[in-house]
Amino acid sequence: MKLIILDRDGVINQDSDAFVKSPDEWIALPGSLAAIARLSQAGYTVVVASNQSGLARGLFDMATLNAIHAKLHRELMQAGGVIDAIFLCPHGPADGCGCRKPLPGMYHDIAGRYDADLAGVPAVGDSLRDLQAAAAAGCAPWLVLTGNGIKTRDKGGLPAGTRIAADLSAVADTLLQET
Repeated sequence: MKLIILDRDGVINQDSDAFVKSPDEWIALPGSLAAIARLSQAGYTVVVASNQSGLARGLFDMATLNAIHAKLHRELMQAGGVIDAIFLCPHGPADGCGCRKPLPGMYHDIAGRYDADLAGVPAVGDSLRDLQAAAAAGCAPWLVLTGNGIKTRDKGGLPAGTRIAADLSAVADTLLQET
């Protein structure tokens, strides 16, 4: 199985310091849905791993998050793509859970769900915590320069072997050329 793990905010859709709290606030980044479509059409199982502490903070509820994800799935289907599953951490930063990135718990859950070895599995994010979680789980971290990506790159301290791409479309281009 060809598996790819994507962060959501800043990779697939516009990020917001005030959180994406409604379907209206969820806006796909240019080219991201087409990139996912190309990956899924090429046989990749596309999975999302996303911290969603807005739930713990009371900024939105699970029904609203499901509506946001329904919009994502609907727009992606129109582009010809599919996301197989969305894994999320609903906890806040102080909750001490093992699933909140930068810890690799969500990635371990993904490995268990798909009975997959994550060694070398591309994992795309725009923040250091995305890359740290991916590296800790044995994935191949990719930093995109959308969302918080430029700030993350400029701060440095990226996990060894992190690859950098302009956006999710550039990641898809590279992966599809390499396979």
